[in-house]
Amino acid sequence: MGLLARLLGRQGDDNAHVRPLWHAVVARARDPRLYAHCGVADTVPGRFDAITLVLSLVLLRMEKDAELAPHTGRLTELFVSDMDGQLRESGVGDLVVGKHIGKQMMVLGGRLGALRDALAQADDAALLATIGRNVTLLDDADPALLAAELRALAARLTAKDAAAIMAGDLT
Repeated sequence: MGLLARLLGRQGDDNAHVRPLWHAVVARARDPRLYAHCGVADTVPGRFDAITLVLSLVLLRMEKDAELAPHTGRLTELFVSDMDGQLRESGVGDLVVGKHIGKQMMVLGGRLGALRDALAQADDAALLATIGRNVTLLDDADPALLAAELRALAARLTAKDAAAIMAGDLT
């Protein structure tokens, strides 16, 4: 909610229309298959990686659609809000939360660019390199399994219409 609305006592959630999508992103990032089958480490860094991967794929889908593109900022706001809350809950003090959020936004931006480029390639070499640089995997994980999962999710998102995406249908 904006500052003016808060000062005037107006209630509301400016992000209500993207909240179902945000919840679906988080649920998809928590899918046990990403951890048990694809080898993402079930640690704080691994879970952050999973969220940024799924969110990146959703944002890449949204940027290709004139109906969805205007909502990317609101979805990103929910990411920031959630990460802010997670940092504070884990004991990060007020003075450095902003610095951490800035770093997380840089990570998200980097992953968006890397995934955009990698998914545009016909083979998986660039995607495997992106995974190797950006995802906390278990030592014995096969990154090709995660690459296949990411390509499959990207294809499913491409097949969805704008209403389904906004409703949080990521299946």
